[in-house]
Amino acid sequence: MRASRYLIGEALAWSLRSGFAPRPDPPYMSSTPTRRITPGPKPDWLKVPIPSGPVVATLEKILRERHLHTVCEEARCPNIGECWASGTATFMVLGDTCTRGCRFCAVKTHSQGNPVDPDEPRKVAEACIAMGLKYVVLTMVDRDDLPDGGSGHVAATIAAIKRRRPDLLVEALVGDWRADDPATTEQQIATVLASGPDVYAHNIETTARLTPRVRDHRCSYQGSLQTLRTAKQLRAGIVTKSSIMLGLGESEREVEQAMDDLREHDVDVVTFGQYLRPTLLHLPVKEHVSPARFHALEQRARRKGFLYVAAGPLVRSSYKAGEYFIAGISKQRREQAAAREAAHSAGELPVQGNETHPA
Repeated sequence: MRASRYLIGEALAWSLRSGFAPRPDPPYMSSTPTRRITPGPKPDWLKVPIPSGPVVATLEKILRERHLHTVCEEARCPNIGECWASGTATFMVLGDTCTRGCRFCAVKTHSQGNPVDPDEPRKVAEACIAMGLKYVVLTMVDRDDLPDGGSGHVAATIAAIKRRRPDLLVEALVGDWRADDPATTEQQIATVLASGPDVYAHNIETTARLTPRVRDHRCSYQGSLQTLRTAKQLRAGIVTKSSIMLGLGESEREVEQAMDDLREHDVDVVTFGQYLRPTLLHLPVKEHVSPARFHALEQRARRKGFLYVAAGPLVRSSYKAGEYFIAGISKQRREQAAAREAAHSAGELPVQGNETHPA
């Protein structure tokens, strides 16, 4: 009982520090904190080495010198060393404090975000070059306190990267641009797209039923889907992407429906990963999903027509994003080339050269 009172007190203190008033739990969620963080011992497939070594140390130095934040560090990602070594990193712009309080996320929250650094676009672009990145994921904290939600700043950062390295692949992993009217939301999406990202990503995070429990009350399952559809409508050639966490109590049928919803909204790429609880103040893990189930889920998603699927216990929205994106596009082109060669053999069309080579 004493431990429970302590944890509840800590939760209330966190709410006051963050600028949020505590809100009642949904009826299906217990208000008493659980003592254990996971449903039993962590399985071997979730155990990874602590990030270390000269590569990690060098890249951390580059980031600290420029006062930059990466979601790799802020969200305590288990793959930070592996991704950085492979030439992929996820920068978090607009500060390290989010104006929303999702119950799965380890990023700091407050009703007011940090002052925006007008020099951040240049710093991020220079860091990308200094780190020798091949693929950069540019994500953001939600900034409901800014008139444009931070879209102009995100666009300026993408543009700064592309000016220095036009061939560097940039994924914009952005919020839902929640605004009072759809026209404003559409304008914010258009602002980001105009800067030239290669991938436009927004995560639905979980299934429709679990969204009110898992995400901030200002987030919407349908709103997230519409954000992705609007991006595709504004720029038909853009690759759209989303991500779903598993282990929060979702059913197989609900995950299947989420995949169908994403395809219905013309989303090209989807990733699936295991939810890992950051602290006792966050939602508990309901289930450790096995690698075999992730593999089966990946196969089902591919059959639904996604351009690329990444699924695994340690997969995150931006986990090895460059390798997955390039490998996925390469595989698609090889399949297209094979189809063309088959059609040529049947006398239906001429062979076109160099189609098996990735861009």
